[in-house]
Amino acid sequence: MAVKIIVLTAYALMIIIIGIIGLRKTKSFSDFFLGGGNVGPWMTAFSYGTAYFSAVVFIGFAGKVGWGFGYSGVWIGVFNALIGVLGVWALLGWRIKRISTELGVSTLSEYLEKRYNSSFFKLASSIAIFVFLVPYSAAVFIGLSKLFEASFPEIQYWQIVVAMGLFTSIYLALGGYKSMTLIDTFFGIIMTASVIVLVLFTVNKGGGMVSITETLSNINPKLTSAIGPPGWWPLFSLVFLTSVAPFAMPQLVQKFYAIKDKRSVKIGMVASTFFALLIGCIAYFMGSTTRVFLNPANAPLSFPNGAGAGLDPDALMPELLNLVVPESLTVIILILILSASMSTLAALVLISSSSLVKDFYAGFINKNVSDKGLTGLMRIGSVVFVLISVIIALIKPNSIVAILGISWGAVGSFFLGPFVWGLFNKNMNRFGAVSSAFIGLGVCIGLFIIWGPSSSPQAGTIGMLVSLTINPVFSYVFNTFKK
Repeated sequence: MAVKIIVLTAYALMIIIIGIIGLRKTKSFSDFFLGGGNVGPWMTAFSYGTAYFSAVVFIGFAGKVGWGFGYSGVWIGVFNALIGVLGVWALLGWRIKRISTELGVSTLSEYLEKRYNSSFFKLASSIAIFVFLVPYSAAVFIGLSKLFEASFPEIQYWQIVVAMGLFTSIYLALGGYKSMTLIDTFFGIIMTASVIVLVLFTVNKGGGMVSITETLSNINPKLTSAIGPPGWWPLFSLVFLTSVAPFAMPQLVQKFYAIKDKRSVKIGMVASTFFALLIGCIAYFMGSTTRVFLNPANAPLSFPNGAGAGLDPDALMPELLNLVVPESLTVIILILILSASMSTLAALVLISSSSLVKDFYAGFINKNVSDKGLTGLMRIGSVVFVLISVIIALIKPNSIVAILGISWGAVGSFFLGPFVWGLFNKNMNRFGAVSSAFIGLGVCIGLFIIWGPSSSPQAGTIGMLVSLTINPVFSYVFNTFKK
């Protein structure tokens, strides 16, 4: 216990020190929000990867998906890397940087305003970002707190959530993007080393891959097949949601506004893809082993009702990690999840506060706000966003998978059609873009309400497909009638 506290304290102090260094280098809003728009490939690659993977993936997704789908859950990690990382970098990376420079924009909402000549679209998109990224941030806090709750049972859940909220507010409000990218590089190195250690201990604890596979197959042969027990549609929706939504997730798009040049995009693409393959595949493989190692006797948090019904999927991974990793090394796992989560939180907080301050306040209330005033308000906005996220995390809404599903699904449904088509096709117009955003979002939210929280990945997938379809169709119809 003493070792954990010492290491975590040293870790926290290091991040605060980096935040202070970033504070001294932050002279303008561009420095705070985009690192001056001159961030190199390795920092951007690690910043993208660590923002992509957080406690939500390791704790909520890996546990619930692994328990339900078995080995086939690893497909999510594979396609996340090949589509959500490699595809995004290859197809959008330099295009986003170039167009953002040409239009003079620094946020996704500003791009939509300039591309479609619509201040209303800017307002609507800034509200959508703030509203739907709040639950995602709350899910990260929940995942972190579940892990710490399992590792430090003497500390109450609410105390952990509040402490993490205060810590995040302090370190991010200090240095902004400059601090975040520097810390993310360090986080990425920690995550890479930690997951390798983690998978080696897991395979060894299970008696080797052959033994783990046999055990899973004996439980249910479909757990070791290409498509797990729930079937192809639930698996496809999870793959599509988590792999395609990144094409228009504001916190990931921002990385390309800040990158240095075209050469940096090429280098960062390779580095971030390798990182994503390693982290994603290991996380979902670990999740598939929960059925091998956990039972009501050794995992009381995962089975709150004993052998009866009532599995808590968000507790599976924390208890698995405590079981397979020796006590002397559990602090490594704590640092792994903490590193993944802090970078994601930082990205979410920066984007959400910018939607409130840069897009809404400076765009509609006080257009003459000074650069210094804007930077100060960004710091305040960051603290406000964290506070709201902490409150939601304390309420502890449904499972992490459901929360992430509706958050990513809603954001993807709103932005995919307007953003992606807008980058590649000059014939897309305001009518098609706005229609695709609102109809896609409406379909996603409507299905979520009708089908229930557990269906959030499917609702998000359908909403995103609708958004991608409507923009070109409606734009074509509008242009035809206009002629």
